[in-house]
Amino acid sequence: MSILIARMAPLPRQLQPLVWLTNLAKSLSLKVNHTHRAASQQFIAGMLATLLLILPFWFIISFFAELAEFPWFFEALIIYVCLQDDHFRYIANEVSMSIRRENKARARTLLLPWLNRSTQSLSSVGLSKITIERLATTPTYGIAATVLFYCIGGVPLLLVARMIKQLDNAWPVYNPQYRYFGMPVYALSAIIQFIPAKLWSFTLAIQGGPRSLATLFNPSINATPIIEYQTHAVIASALNIELGGPAKFPAGKNAETKVSMPKLKYGPLPTDEDIQRALKLNSIAFGLWTVSIILLPVIWGTLRIWQG
Repeated sequence: MSILIARMAPLPRQLQPLVWLTNLAKSLSLKVNHTHRAASQQFIAGMLATLLLILPFWFIISFFAELAEFPWFFEALIIYVCLQDDHFRYIANEVSMSIRRENKARARTLLLPWLNRSTQSLSSVGLSKITIERLATTPTYGIAATVLFYCIGGVPLLLVARMIKQLDNAWPVYNPQYRYFGMPVYALSAIIQFIPAKLWSFTLAIQGGPRSLATLFNPSINATPIIEYQTHAVIASALNIELGGPAKFPAGKNAETKVSMPKLKYGPLPTDEDIQRALKLNSIAFGLWTVSIILLPVIWGTLRIWQG
């Protein structure tokens, strides 16, 4: 029910608790992330900032969920909150329509709250690339990680994994500003999200055929961020398009820092039509996960009855 409600009736972005965590993380980094200091000092500052932002909130929320008279309600609410980024598929559709109408300004505005990079100079190709990449990776820490971590460790494990990923998005290590400061949370997130990312990528790869499956198990590029790049490679292979390339980050007033990043060349440059194809892949993969969520308990209950 949480998955269906999050899919059909998401919270406005400005009311999402995880977005508040992102804003708090960025505000904290302005005070404690001093890029002129030694790399080791930035690393330690990032590690302490991660602990400061995660442990208190995680403990309080987990504690109240355990004490609640109806714990199932709070668990459903937490799962609902952790799945809010699945709403990005609607944004992707709007971006596709804006590109088709040559309204790049609207597309940039739509994408800006969802990205950790600058969008003001993105071309139609750049907008298509970043939209498809975001479509590919959002369900990794959305439905895939939610199902896996909730089944393994319940709400406490799900919550801490989702908070770590949120900080990873807030302090991307491929942004020079967070190269060392964001490294502790990036390394932790890469370890935690490895299995969910592979499982989600598999549901994309099986739609792309043998080449996509080969890309999944033997990626040609292992750049930073490694989890995202490997997932991007799978969807680029499945759609036969090119993804990746340089990224720009805000660097003061009306200034940007350009960072060179590898390209994933599996075909021509993407267009708004490729966003629609990526949406279709995303919907089919989501359907496979939803059916699995429903069928596994049914099979388990049937076996219990049959054995009894």
